[in-house]
Amino acid sequence: MESMRSSCSACFSVALSPSALMAGGRGVGLASPGYRRWMRRNLPSFRPMSCVLDRSREGTPLQFEGKSGHRGFPEEEVLVISEEGRRHALNEADDTDEVNDEVDDFNVCKEAEEKIEDELPLATLNNPKYLDALLKGGEATTLLNGNHEGYILSAVAESGTVVETVEFTEAEEDTIKERQLHTIVKRSIVFVTSEAAPYSKTGGLGDVCGSLPVTLAGRGHRVMVVLPRYLNGVSDNAYAAAVDTGVRKKLPCFEGKPEVGFFHEYRAGVDWVFVDHPSYHRPGNPYGDINGSFGDNQFRFTILCHAACEAPLLLPLGGYTYGQSCLFMVNDWHAGLVPILLAAKYRPNGVYKDARSILVIHNLAHQGVEPAATFPELGLPLEWYGALEWVFPTWARTHALDKGETVNILKGAIVTADRIVTVSQGYAWEITTIEGGCGLHDLLGSRKSVLNGIVNGIDIDDWDPARDKHIPFHYSVDDLSGKAKCKAALQKELGLATRPELPMIGFIGRLDYQKSTDLIMMALPELMQHDIQFVMLGSGDRRTEDWMRSMESLYKEKFRGWVGFNVPVSHRITAGCDMLLMPSRFEPCGLNQLYAMRYGTVPVVHRTGGLRETVENFDPFADEGRGQGTGWAFSTPTTESMLWALGVAIKTFREHRASWEGLMRRGMLKDYTWDNAASKYEQAL
Repeated sequence: MESMRSSCSACFSVALSPSALMAGGRGVGLASPGYRRWMRRNLPSFRPMSCVLDRSREGTPLQFEGKSGHRGFPEEEVLVISEEGRRHALNEADDTDEVNDEVDDFNVCKEAEEKIEDELPLATLNNPKYLDALLKGGEATTLLNGNHEGYILSAVAESGTVVETVEFTEAEEDTIKERQLHTIVKRSIVFVTSEAAPYSKTGGLGDVCGSLPVTLAGRGHRVMVVLPRYLNGVSDNAYAAAVDTGVRKKLPCFEGKPEVGFFHEYRAGVDWVFVDHPSYHRPGNPYGDINGSFGDNQFRFTILCHAACEAPLLLPLGGYTYGQSCLFMVNDWHAGLVPILLAAKYRPNGVYKDARSILVIHNLAHQGVEPAATFPELGLPLEWYGALEWVFPTWARTHALDKGETVNILKGAIVTADRIVTVSQGYAWEITTIEGGCGLHDLLGSRKSVLNGIVNGIDIDDWDPARDKHIPFHYSVDDLSGKAKCKAALQKELGLATRPELPMIGFIGRLDYQKSTDLIMMALPELMQHDIQFVMLGSGDRRTEDWMRSMESLYKEKFRGWVGFNVPVSHRITAGCDMLLMPSRFEPCGLNQLYAMRYGTVPVVHRTGGLRETVENFDPFADEGRGQGTGWAFSTPTTESMLWALGVAIKTFREHRASWEGLMRRGMLKDYTWDNAASKYEQAL
């Protein structure tokens, strides 16, 4: 312990989170009798030269400082106490734990000291039992210069944050410097999105924004999700539990300053905030209807962004607002105006100075591009036009008089966001190339230092072959017998021959150019020459839908096409098929290959984006002949490459059953849970 002592003057400080200190003007123990008793008991040589409790302005922590010229006083120690811990400590200490505004000379009342010690046991801060005794399970942490006698080693937290620590024993002293110290900084996080399951969903964005916030809340963060309240023309039962907060706000954008309301539901530890406006009540999906995209989408998502910036300041959720020290997670162009508003309007006026924004790009192809004449309607200062300015090259303009001048909301978000995250490392690289950057590759390349990729997770409650309510038989990595039964049940349901020896290939997804359904259309005649079964589930391009119906008539014994999307059927196809085909031309992350591997269905994919990162090519000779990999990935999106990969997969299925079972098991053992993804997001935070 002598190594922790200093012969020079030192300073001791205790920092409490703003939420812990501002409530009712009270804090935990800074000038309390019990606290002063602790100082005298554990630091007997300490004699205060000055003791000042400074009541700082809202948004900053209060600090207590003491100075001493004696040995034995810790050089610096920081304690951060959570809201839960604050409430417990206040209840326990009650009348004896008042915060004083003036200098105190440490003379205390003996009876008050004994009461504090009896009801709120105190121990040295260097003892890891201290917080348990003090907070009775409240989230909190100490960090200090780490000693090596079984005490806590951690990292200094920024003011107002809460940190989880890792404990090391004396035996680990030699390896402490080699190990990364993992800390989780608890934050107030505000997701802004156009969709989130189960309220609204058209694709992977809805899955991410429906699952990641819940996982982060479960890891101790305070999380809000702001999204539109879609009523689909009349009403929507998905919002039945949402309560009108009564808060109304006129937004400084577009002529007439539209007024929005806020509905709130607290579910799964997350504050779900729904922005209500008549433009969200029309029939259709979040972006359009059978006639195409809505013509006023810029208006609809501009008011979403303005409302999202106001929600943490206006809504007293759980009794108090999120305040200004928020971390905004903005998803795609629909929420892209948020970091621009923070930089252009709020921070210059002293608001959200400590707030940060992370732009999450799910699909760079959609950028929110509208004519330049719409810029004044966005509610931004005129000098910020350059941040959104986007000029199309000559060849992309519609006519000779078209100047190509537009505003690009996603471009503005890339310019102003503090950090940029894509949904896979592979996609993070691809968007910096001319082929995958959709015109923004140079800008994204200039921000490589803050660009990262994190693979999405999957909801293991919904996607678990051991307890999936949508499949007829259950199975696991330890017992695969149910997989064959699911295959037989699927063959029977689709009216195909029940033949377990035939490889069954599935496709699930949108029928469009991105998903390369045109490659499947060209390759199917040759593929049907193999003794296989093929099933497709999806909707989209009407020409492809008609083609699926005609192929079902032509190849009655081998092909089935299900036009539309059906969640239970997608689960049964994933469980029943032997392979899942994903020939996407680009795929930022992809979820179906993750579902497939979890269900022991081997993916055959185009090596792009998240598919490149998540599907490892099968190598039968690796690991001393036991094999390695989880599927097949072909390099070019051509029918020849796709047919070659499928041919190898079919041959392996038929002739090398032991290798095939190894492929299945390795895929099922992969960890693509949201908890794993959330830990990587915390590193990015």
